[in-house]
Order: sequence, then C-alpha cells, then structure tokens
Amino acid sequence: MLGLVCAVVSAVTFAANDTALRRGILFASVYKSIIVTVPIGLPVFLFAIAFTNSWSIFRDLDITQFLFFGSAGVIHFIFGRYFGYKTIESLGATQAGPIVQLGLLISVFFAYHLFDEEITNIHIIAIFLIILSPMIILLGREGDKFTKSGIEMKYKSGFFWGLSCATCYGISPLLVKSGFSNYSLEVTILAGFVSYISAIFFLIFIMALFRVGIRDILEMDKRALKWFTITGFMGSSAQLFRYIALGLIPISIVEPIHRTSVIFRVLFGYMINRKHEIINTRVLFGVALSVVGMYLLILQIDF
Repeated sequence: MLGLVCAVVSAVTFAANDTALRRGILFASVYKSIIVTVPIGLPVFLFAIAFTNSWSIFRDLDITQFLFFGSAGVIHFIFGRYFGYKTIESLGATQAGPIVQLGLLISVFFAYHLFDEEITNIHIIAIFLIILSPMIILLGREGDKFTKSGIEMKYKSGFFWGLSCATCYGISPLLVKSGFSNYSLEVTILAGFVSYISAIFFLIFIMALFRVGIRDILEMDKRALKWFTITGFMGSSAQLFRYIALGLIPISIVEPIHRTSVIFRVLFGYMINRKHEIINTRVLFGVALSVVGMYLLILQIDF
C-alpha cells in the first residue's frame, strides 16, 4: 500500500514541479533551471535520511549499487531533466506530457524481460490508455499554435526534446531497480541520495567545462529564481516518493502511475498558468482516459 501511495504522490508532486518550471522559464533559460534545481535534491534527501535514520546501512551498499544509482542520477537529473524542461519550454507543461509519456514503453518492456514482472491483459489495456490519452492531447495542434498570452508552441523541436527526455526517463528507473539488492525503505532513500550526489558532481563538471560563471546565476531574474526554487523542492520530493515506490512495487506499476502526472499538469496548469498553456476539451478527454488507465493499474496490485 505504501508503494502505491508514494507512486501517486510522486505523480502529483511531479506535475506541480513542471507547472512551476513552466512559469520560471518565462524569465530565464533552461540551463539555469538545471543549475538551481538539481542541488536542491541534496537537502531533501539528507532530511529523509536523518528522519528514517538510514545512515547506518550506507556502508552496506556495494560498488555495483553506487554505479547503478549514480548512473541513474546523471541520466535522469541532468540529461532527462534538461530535455524535459526544453520540451516544456517548447510545448508548455500540459502538452509536454504526451511525448515524455513514451518513456513508459521502455520501462515496461525491460521490466518484463529483465525483472520477470508479470504483464496481464488488463495491464496492457491500462498502459495503452495511458499512452493513448496524451496522444489525443496533441491532435489538432495546427489550431493551437499560440497560448492566450501569445507564447508560440514549437511542435517540431518539442517532439525532439520530448523523445530525448522519454528515453532518459525510460532508462533511469531500470538502473534504479537493478541496484536494489533488497527493498527496505532506507535503501531506497539512500539510492536517491547517491543519484543526486552523482548528478551534482556531474553538473559541476559541466559548468566548469563550459565555463558557466556563478555570477551569471546570481544575476538571474528574481522571478525565475523563485519559481526554479519551488521547482527544485517539488521535483526532489517527487523523486523521493518515486524511489520509495520503485523499491516496494514493480516498475510496471510505478511508472504508468507516475506518468499520470499529465492529469495533474492540466489541473495545476489551469490554476496557475492558464494564460501560458493550451487547455481545451481535447486535452480534458485525454486526461479522462488517463484516469481510467490508472484505475485499471491499481486493480492489478495485490494488497
């Protein structure tokens, strides 16, 4: 039950993360959002480690686990996050979800072949609905090129960034799952901590390589900094719940539920960014299909 709750909470929080990010990149570039958001994961996971007293088993992790968790962190929090944020910049948070959802196919395919997770007929129908629903959201895009605030939707570049993000988001949970030798709550939290530490070191390397100055970040628009900070905390919290869920229930359950963040993206987008998003009947119909798909997946969990 805890795994299911964490998967759903992760989906909701991840949607809030993307909604806040959408507002932030109206005032600053995507690469600055990565520099601000990634390090915030460190205090979030340190708090979780302290709260659960997980330090005592940190030394029990072996080198293979460090490699799996570290690789997942770099792929997801650096490359996947950058590609995902570029998708949001191009299409908005509401319409970015459909393409990013395709990472689900990668996760479920390898979950079945590598981890021998059972895939039932209802499972397949549920996943089909979750993938189909966001595809419907992208229908009729020729008539939806501009938001009410005048922001142009860049569908061609959005598709490219979205597919790149989907690949990263599809691979990263497989690496996390491969690193679990046991499924205790403490190990899942430490897995997230190692992932974020690895991502932070890689980020420092990238900043040094491309000579990104700290002054450039300090002079960032204060409105962007506010929204990126909110994004960082929301995103880190979403990942905390996601890692816990991956440690407790199968990938083939966690990832489809996690992808239903598209539902909450629409809700939060309407509440906060309605002038900067495209939300219409077609989008709402796609959301309804996602709800049905998530419900069918929940029915597959053995309580």
